[in-house]
Amino acid sequence: MAEQAVLGFLQTNEEISDSGEFAASVGIEHNDLVNVIKSLHGFRLVDAQDIKREKWVLTDEGKSYTVAGSPEVQFFLAVPPEGISRELLQKKVDSSVYKIGCSQAIKNKWVEMGKQHVLRKVQHVEDRVKDLLTRIHNEEAVVQKDIEDLKRRKMIALQTWKGYSLKKGPNYTLKRTKAATDLTREQLLRGDWKDLEFKEYNFSAQGQPTEGGHLHPLLKVREQFRKIFLEMGFEEMPTTNFVESSFWNFDALFQPQQHPARDSHDTFFLQVPSTTKKLPEDYVERVKRVHEVGGYGSKGYGYDWKRDDAEKNLLRTHTTAVSSRMLYLLAQKPFSPRRYFSIDRVFRNEAVDRTHLAEFHQIEGLVCDRGLTLGDLIGVLNDFFSRMGMSKLRFKPAYNPYTEPSMEIFSYHEGFKKWVEVGNSGLFRPEMLLPMGLPEDVSVIAWGLSLERPTMILYGIDNIRDLFGHKVDLNLIKTNSICRLGVQ
Repeated sequence: MAEQAVLGFLQTNEEISDSGEFAASVGIEHNDLVNVIKSLHGFRLVDAQDIKREKWVLTDEGKSYTVAGSPEVQFFLAVPPEGISRELLQKKVDSSVYKIGCSQAIKNKWVEMGKQHVLRKVQHVEDRVKDLLTRIHNEEAVVQKDIEDLKRRKMIALQTWKGYSLKKGPNYTLKRTKAATDLTREQLLRGDWKDLEFKEYNFSAQGQPTEGGHLHPLLKVREQFRKIFLEMGFEEMPTTNFVESSFWNFDALFQPQQHPARDSHDTFFLQVPSTTKKLPEDYVERVKRVHEVGGYGSKGYGYDWKRDDAEKNLLRTHTTAVSSRMLYLLAQKPFSPRRYFSIDRVFRNEAVDRTHLAEFHQIEGLVCDRGLTLGDLIGVLNDFFSRMGMSKLRFKPAYNPYTEPSMEIFSYHEGFKKWVEVGNSGLFRPEMLLPMGLPEDVSVIAWGLSLERPTMILYGIDNIRDLFGHKVDLNLIKTNSICRLGVQ
């Protein structure tokens, strides 16, 4: 209604000189009209110029004096012709009126204040202040000196009114057509997009202000684990290859090609590129032989090993694929002991639920040296987990295709009051290490755990989808606390 009133008036008139007067003439609230004016001006249908008017208005205190009279008159009228004691007068008049009215009445020489009594000095007074306030309220002229006196006494205040004068703009039209902001499928099918007016792009518009970065809880816990490894003298392995061949991910680890983990239901295989052709041929032959007929004291698996299966590309299912590459490279040089670790993302074709994701992070550590035993593994694990504040550990025998012996690692959780599994470990099998070319007296102890599980425990998160993935609450990223792994 307001928009139609403005555009319709300007069709036959050159100008709206005062938006306030115009709003009153058409029966529209001025604030509603202002919103319409801003919109029309933004689209250049009208040109709007600011206008401003200032006037003096009564404060709440001033309004009260137009009814009850000024404080000095109220004070004077409370004094009877025969006079009154100070004590009775204070009871008769409001305390605020007494204080202000007394000083003003004395200043006007209306009363005489004795030590005990108050007497009138005149019999009649004129309430000039009330008269001035009434005139200001009625928007009548008042001299500047009186304005200053009333302002000083906080009976009036300056009020600024803002409005607009309006003329036709370069895009003026009697009825505005709303510009379309999106091109929809329905518009394309109907063909009415040809008749639509589309809103122009504003390439000068500023984007939303960028905020400072926030560390994800996983990154905080990852950094704490990284510091523990570095304090223990480990060096970090390169883990940038998310795509691996089945050879390095499975075959080099002495994992048979019939293993269930190599099924497409458990692993993400790539379609493009589906295979790799870059494999170390002499090493491939040794791996093939140990799978088919064994060696190094092993009978092998006794099946026909297929090169085609080994060349299939996949998203790595564990960071142990990185370990196999590093150990192979180590075997190509004169042997020297090494301590390696990695923390990075791995992928499993699993059903997503509150404890499982199709991608997660794996922490892995390994020590390669001569003469290492199960006792060394247990000692390193106690040192590693104690730096995390997990001093109570238990170990349970387990099976892994590429470690023997193998152990699951349990820690007593003080909060849950029970033992929880925190990782897996073992000694890499000779069938894995010796085909690489490592000396026979060299052993490798290794262990791994997920990054998500300790992070969920530390931050009190019971659904992994609230920690990692597209459903994560951004407020969690902005407000999560620092990570403190216990040290004992």
